[in-house]
Amino acid sequence: MQTTWQPHEKHGELSERSDLPDSVFAYPKQRKEPMTDANHVRNAIARFDQTTGVSDEDRDLAFANIQKAAQYYGVHMSESNWTELGRQPR
Repeated sequence: MQTTWQPHEKHGELSERSDLPDSVFAYPKQRKEPMTDANHVRNAIARFDQTTGVSDEDRDLAFANIQKAAQYYGVHMSESNWTELGRQPR
């Protein structure tokens, strides 16, 4: 799966979530789960099965984006497939 995630290196404080580019979100089309640092990547992993209004194809892309961001920020992931994080939202 081709990823869309890119690190966001803008310095300073962001005033709005809308200031972030689509490329920092696990779900870029829906702009859900921003991943701008290791803590946000951990949150995206923990909340993966809480995300609603997305298709399995969206989850495939989100998982690939999360893996790429996790590798970049040094966050360990033992899951190799998004279904290991949960198929149904809680």
